[in-house]
Amino acid sequence: MRKGIDGLSALVRERLDKDPLSGDAFVFVSRRRSMLKILLWDVSGFWLATKKLERGTFAVRGRLGDIAATGSHALSVAELMNIIEGIDVRQAAYHQHYAQSPSRMMTSTPEAACALGAANSSG
Repeated sequence: MRKGIDGLSALVRERLDKDPLSGDAFVFVSRRRSMLKILLWDVSGFWLATKKLERGTFAVRGRLGDIAATGSHALSVAELMNIIEGIDVRQAAYHQHYAQSPSRMMTSTPEAACALGAANSSG
């Protein structure tokens, strides 16, 4: 989790095969899941937000090995906010009125989509 804006945007391009200038928020979680970084491009430049937990871990969907194997997966804004707030979204069940999970419905809108990538120890 030592990478800054340039290093993380390069990871987005090379490892996730995504455009860091797309307006999507890219979320990186440390191996220990105690630190989270969010990289976001707006009209005038990049934002980089970091949160490091004093105790405990972030409850991210899927095991870190699964995420590392696939590269990334989409999150809804609600899922991201729940993860940041410490709510475990791994066991979340959506009500039947959704034809599909909200995160899948939101991936087509760049403002609402997030890509969650597992950062390696040097990331």
